[in-house]
Amino acid sequence: MSAENWTSRLMGGLAKTSQRLADNLSGITGSGRLSEDQLDELEDALILSDLGPRAAARIRGAMAQRRFEGTADETAIRTAVAEEIAAILRPVAKPLDVTAFPRPHVVLVIGVNGSGKTTTIAKLAHLFQEEDYAVMLAAGDTFRAAAIGQLAVWADRIGVPIVKGPEGGDPASVVFDAVKSATECGTDALIVDTAGRLQNKRELMEELAKIRRVLGRLNPAAPHDVVLVLDATNGQNALAQIETFKEVAGVTGLVMTKLDGTARGGVLVAAAEQYGLPIHAIGVGETIDDLRPFDPDLVARVIAGVAA
Repeated sequence: MSAENWTSRLMGGLAKTSQRLADNLSGITGSGRLSEDQLDELEDALILSDLGPRAAARIRGAMAQRRFEGTADETAIRTAVAEEIAAILRPVAKPLDVTAFPRPHVVLVIGVNGSGKTTTIAKLAHLFQEEDYAVMLAAGDTFRAAAIGQLAVWADRIGVPIVKGPEGGDPASVVFDAVKSATECGTDALIVDTAGRLQNKRELMEELAKIRRVLGRLNPAAPHDVVLVLDATNGQNALAQIETFKEVAGVTGLVMTKLDGTARGGVLVAAAEQYGLPIHAIGVGETIDDLRPFDPDLVARVIAGVAA
């Protein structure tokens, strides 16, 4: 996908988020420096737009130091806000790279059921394919037959091998077979689907710990990444998921999906400010190429409504 097409799709996908922030910032103008009342209004607008209190306070502090030439209209305010959002997002923008030697590079993908986890795995595989990496999938979410079937359909659609077991089978056995097969085939990247249930955190933690032990025996450096898939429509509840999965799974990075279906895209900024975890990619649609690497400057401009 060309940069122009992705920018256009991102602007469309984040339109609700952008409009929400624009509406909340409406009427905030200034001359020289913003007054305390205007800064209060700005901070409230950012919180109402799901950027979270920590990011809002940080942006407020930065805006308090800005001196605008002449009268700062709404566009000037939004442009300044975009620059401050970008400053928060840049440190966490990190592509998901295939770096492991020996191969395969193992990526565990986690997330609650309904977050778009299975589809995101296929889209990540497609991103790797675009970089000429050989990819294999492992259907480690054996708790749901639908998850196994859905992943198998995607594997067939994008033309990658998949290792799966029976519904209710041992996820660690599936992972063992997948790593062994990927190693023998010289596969570059192995993406592992894992159970998405959080009702019993202890059970999930034990399951993930067993998978890690199996990986460790076959490839001591694995997993190389533990990626949490978040559904942007959950807004601030997504932050609670980061907290929980950091505890039970040792999350190393994030992918945010379904940004096109919500006005809560500002939660990206809240997550970056509160947790500082790498954000690898974002998704704004259902097609295979609707997940792209995270571009912090572009996302900041789109959220603030000043993208060219």
